[in-house]
Amino acid sequence: MLKNPLPAFSRRLATFPLVMRFDPLIIPLERAVRRISNDRFGVLDIAGQPSIQITVPGRKSGIPRTTSLLYVPEDDDILLVGSNWGRPKHPVWSANLAAAVTATVQIRGEEFETSIEALTGAERDKAWQYAIEVWPGYQMEYELAEGREFRLFRLRRLPRS
Repeated sequence: MLKNPLPAFSRRLATFPLVMRFDPLIIPLERAVRRISNDRFGVLDIAGQPSIQITVPGRKSGIPRTTSLLYVPEDDDILLVGSNWGRPKHPVWSANLAAAVTATVQIRGEEFETSIEALTGAERDKAWQYAIEVWPGYQMEYELAEGREFRLFRLRRLPRS
């Protein structure tokens, strides 16, 4: 049986700084793929990587904001890294997530509620090491961000009420 080469290829490709210049193309492409697929999958899914849509209220407006992101599966939990393509500033979604208690997550069409935990200290360090094992591009993005410490979050599925 043939193994899909895209996950290994996309993981390797993500370690090259040149890839970060393509975000103006990737973001609209992501929106288009999400629209065509009725939000079941995005560009990262096509590349064989774990993709998530997260909805959280804006910290100032309270208006729900949805963002498509790469995530790091950690057993039954979800790790999110606020890398912002290696830019010097934190991504807006991470500030909204830090201000929220819960978030709505959608993975391949399945929607569920999660709790949000901002990781710090030794727990953050351990999660960071795991995240760069799963997605080596985070290390390159960290170097591009000139030492900005990325926000790391753990999301845990809440029981259905």
